Amino acid sequence: MPSHCRGSSGYCGVRQRPSDAFDAEIRSGDVRLGLGTFETAHEAARAYDAAVWRLGRPRPQMNFQKVWTCEQAQAVAPPSLLITNADRQEHHRHQCHLLNALADERAMAEWRQCHPEDVANKNAFWAERRARRRVEWANMRRRKALVISQCDL
Repeated sequence: MPSHCRGSSGYCGVRQRPSDAFDAEIRSGDVRLGLGTFETAHEAARAYDAAVWRLGRPRPQMNFQKVWTCEQAQAVAPPSLLITNADRQEHHRHQCHLLNALADERAMAEWRQCHPEDVANKNAFWAERRARRRVEWANMRRRKALVISQCDL
């Protein structure tokens, strides 16, 4: 294998993070597929090899070329979650929505603290509405029971 494919970890498709964890990734066209984070470079290289096998690439592109069957490739590294750039963008979008929701909750908590009369009015409104609904439901059940009793006659 050409030496330019191998990073500082000594394996193709594997790079070491500042936290001493190892990331495995493979490129498929314009898309970079993240294969996961691993404790050792060897585990990350095995995941890279399994991805090479699944993508149907030639064996010389693998770090460990003694894999001859699909079963061996699966045994070497079980299928991992492939993370694409689109997945990262979707995750970022969800994180932004979550941050907005948290900011909204903080603002509402601050509002409730500054305006307790609004909270009291809101609670009174919902209590009155529940009471009205209970009366309406009781009347509806009473009318229904009356209609059923008239039908039985």
